[in-house]
Amino acid sequence: MSNYYNGYTNKTYIMKSAILFFTTIFLTLQINAQHLQLVIPEQVGMDALKLLQADNIIKEAIDSKEIPGAVLAVVKDGRMAYLKAYGYKQTYPSVIPMDVNTVFDLASLTKPVATAISAMILVERGQLRLLDKVNLFIPSFQGWTDKDGTKDIRVIDLMTHTSGLPAYGPVAQMLKCRGANNPDKMIDYIATIKREFEPQTDFRYSCLNYITLQRIIEIISKQSLQFFAKQNIFDVLGMSHTDYLPTGETLKRTAPTSRLKGGNVLKGVVHDHLARIMNLGVSGNAGLFSDANDLAILVAALQNNGEYNGKRILSPLAVKTMRTVPRATHNIGRTPGWDIFTPYASNNGDLFGPNTYGHAGFTGTSIVIDPDNNTSVILLTNSVHLSDGGSIVRLRSLVANIVAASIK
Repeated sequence: MSNYYNGYTNKTYIMKSAILFFTTIFLTLQINAQHLQLVIPEQVGMDALKLLQADNIIKEAIDSKEIPGAVLAVVKDGRMAYLKAYGYKQTYPSVIPMDVNTVFDLASLTKPVATAISAMILVERGQLRLLDKVNLFIPSFQGWTDKDGTKDIRVIDLMTHTSGLPAYGPVAQMLKCRGANNPDKMIDYIATIKREFEPQTDFRYSCLNYITLQRIIEIISKQSLQFFAKQNIFDVLGMSHTDYLPTGETLKRTAPTSRLKGGNVLKGVVHDHLARIMNLGVSGNAGLFSDANDLAILVAALQNNGEYNGKRILSPLAVKTMRTVPRATHNIGRTPGWDIFTPYASNNGDLFGPNTYGHAGFTGTSIVIDPDNNTSVILLTNSVHLSDGGSIVRLRSLVANIVAASIK
């Protein structure tokens, strides 16, 4: 009887503590006027106690030096079901606690969030086709050539990483290429570098794909990718702390990434070398900065067929196209902008539905969206801030599984 009573009281205590925790967070965020409506998990069919298990997993990763800190956001049915900060956003040269408003270097999350959505907007406007040849916009851009002839590389090949372009490129070699500035030199390099395989026959995750896509967007729109994405995506949705080259309050909120020789750290300056050196901070592959609150708005819009709070960035069919693997490369698992089942998709976890799509960034960022359960997981860290560059591949999957298991 005593054991039963103790077990009952412990469970009651845990439940009361959980309710108190979510109520406190709810009131705090409502006072701070966050964009998404914050709700107690049960209001959107999620188990609060199960969600709390993510805290232990993330704290273990901090204790084992995988990450210095993190921000976790869970969006369900267009509302914020969970938002919490852990650990520290900076550990060197001074220690600064993490908070939910911390801005992160998104690294490769730039590809879907800025570049791919921008490309789809141009598709909707009739200015671009996914089947357009790249050399229609960049005449010097070469296709795949073998004994059987030449096969052109198309926009869809860039977006699904099936173009055959190498994964990356050496800055020193690019600087020797033709062009009036570094971005031009990089495009000149990409246009003629040896292709690794025939388009649509294999998969190679490549930053060069999205740098090329950036150039196409800029040629068509006659605007920089920074301005186009801000005007057509971030400003429309009210994502006030999402941009390239952060300044002002956004810069103050930014978590640092790598330590540099001499003791300084990168803060508000993109970590990726090609984005930083060759594209001067504004790049199709990396360079975007954002926080969990802004990204929650974006995923809420995608969960709602491209619209949030009466503001639309994409049509329902464009959103569906972005999360659908093309027929020509159905066995590869990459969509125009996102990942469903390539080896890079482990952050999707094991329990979400088969249509789940997501993306991750080298600095320690990731997004997972399950359209069937109308649930998204945003996990933001700056793992590269640690001297040994902690790995969070496993952590992403564990957190995704906990969130998925919490859906009633």
